[in-house]
Amino acid sequence: MVKTFAEYFDSIGEFGYVKEVRHPIVVVVGLPNVRLYEVVVFDDGKIGEVFTINHDVVEILVFSQDPIRVGTQVVRSDTFITVPVGKELLGYVFDPLGNLLSTEDMYEKPTEYRPIDHEIGAIQTRSRIKRPFTTGVTVVDMMVPLGKGQRELILGDRKTGKTSFLLSAIKNQVHEDSLVVYACIGAKKAEIKRLQEHFRRERIDKNMVMVVTSSNDSPSLVYLTPYSAMTIAEYFRDLGQDVLLILDDLSQHAKFYREISLLARRFPGRDSYPGDIFYTHAKLIERAGNFRHPEKGEVSITCLPVIETVDGDISGYIPTNLMGMTDGHIFFDSNAYYNGKRPAINIQLSVTRVGRQTQTNLKREINRELGAFLSAYEKSQTYSHFGAELTDEVKQMIALGDRIHDLFDQHYNLIIPPDVQLILFALIWIGALSDKNTEALFEVRKKLIDIYLDEHKRKKMTKVVQATSLDQLLKNVSQIKDEFANL
Repeated sequence: MVKTFAEYFDSIGEFGYVKEVRHPIVVVVGLPNVRLYEVVVFDDGKIGEVFTINHDVVEILVFSQDPIRVGTQVVRSDTFITVPVGKELLGYVFDPLGNLLSTEDMYEKPTEYRPIDHEIGAIQTRSRIKRPFTTGVTVVDMMVPLGKGQRELILGDRKTGKTSFLLSAIKNQVHEDSLVVYACIGAKKAEIKRLQEHFRRERIDKNMVMVVTSSNDSPSLVYLTPYSAMTIAEYFRDLGQDVLLILDDLSQHAKFYREISLLARRFPGRDSYPGDIFYTHAKLIERAGNFRHPEKGEVSITCLPVIETVDGDISGYIPTNLMGMTDGHIFFDSNAYYNGKRPAINIQLSVTRVGRQTQTNLKREINRELGAFLSAYEKSQTYSHFGAELTDEVKQMIALGDRIHDLFDQHYNLIIPPDVQLILFALIWIGALSDKNTEALFEVRKKLIDIYLDEHKRKKMTKVVQATSLDQLLKNVSQIKDEFANL
């Protein structure tokens, strides 16, 4: 907790003067023993962090949006940026420094603080990712599976459904007793408000912590946002709690960091980003993962950083940087979105590097079969566009492919359990739903979900999906297909 200027002046006695202001950077003369990233306090009560140490001056990042005056006194604190951590944070919204952003009478501030920048745990503290991370989104769970502790990049153009997918994943993980830390990085205040209202409406806000900055905040405060969120996630991880961390979004974070670096007159590189932009994001992302825990055995921080692309270009500087430091990416295609596909995920351009090792043999086999089929389906659609006369075999393939895309189509408020996903896939694969239109298929899906949510009726469904191979699953479903298909 930061003390006042007078308290630090009395205890340390080392101070300096503001020589130049390039807000949010101020250049200070003095402070001969100051350390990098140390907190400093100005005589008007504002705080900052040491950004650069030169041979004659020190550059300070100021967290206030109001500029500092030239000549202002500044004193060392001999401390580093910390954030309050504790279960008291659940259900509330904070800025990166741990200040409550809503007026809540019941809130009790935690007494424990943690530094937002610290050494990363060595390799022996980590464990192999082997537990599945289910999102409740069929196309992701079946085609781009994730594991607990995975770092999966979410990228795509604006307004292509990235946030909608994240809302589905959050809702499903809260139902699986995970905690969620959501970092809104330099977002619009209206967007932040909409997210808060959605989480409150879904009654999942008590299992979440939101760390937010708006585009009106100081760039230095925006820069701290993901690090503060990661620190809070690490606290709950150390308690033995699986955590889902959303970083929305790192393209905004990179832009604000570029602004800070240019004002600090650091040499610009590609697209004017500073040379250490890769390090800046890598030291953050690598703090997530699957970890050993003395009581729980293993516990995870699953990190989903978000990146906004322009015109579907995934070869940009920041997207490719983050692709290189994550365990895969899910690409939201604007063309698919405008064609009515929900979620608008491009399966061919999406990658998961560790998620398949968390799948059962049955799900891996389905993943391979569906991947090969969808590839052939895309080719057959190309033929049909030319108006060529199609064989019966190609017509059947196109009809089945259309049904598979109906399987993948879902609203972000709809969470589909893995058992329902498997049974619905099997019914489509064996042709039991070929005579139904899209609306009828959605009705069957809804009734299957209702059966799954009924503990007494769920037993038969669970028994069916306990197959060890695709052939066995299809056989099990074929024996009772009339019961499921005619719901």
